[in-house]
Amino acid sequence: MKATWIDDGTPIALDVLAAEGILYERLSTEPAGYQPTMDVLKTERGYVEQDVVELRPTTPNLDAICAKFDGEHLHDEDEVRFVLEGEGVFDIRSGADRWMRVLVEQGDLIVVPAQRWHRFELTEQKTIRCVRLFQDTSGWVPHYRDAAE
Repeated sequence: MKATWIDDGTPIALDVLAAEGILYERLSTEPAGYQPTMDVLKTERGYVEQDVVELRPTTPNLDAICAKFDGEHLHDEDEVRFVLEGEGVFDIRSGADRWMRVLVEQGDLIVVPAQRWHRFELTEQKTIRCVRLFQDTSGWVPHYRDAAE
């Protein structure tokens, strides 16, 4: 994981992310290495669904799928992603409305808190496979900033 402020490129420490309500952990990508953490998160935060999502250059309609994530949006529940393979970029607004850029890679767990403006994009690899956790069986619903204002 690499976190920086977008406006000046300075690094962001883990304690700053934590103060912003963003959970980050580094875990093994073996099920025995990450599943206990997923189970604790489910119990502590009320997540009821777990699945795996995968995007690759060969994914049909990849550009259209990615377009759903790259607009600034928020969710009514946390966005939980544990990267099993590949990488992606979360741009997350701080409480002071400053953009944070968080590159997540294999072994990174990130929880973007509910009601936090953010966007997501793939890197040039155009590959990511993630475990996702949800508090609602219907999954997350994005609320786009342009529509909200």
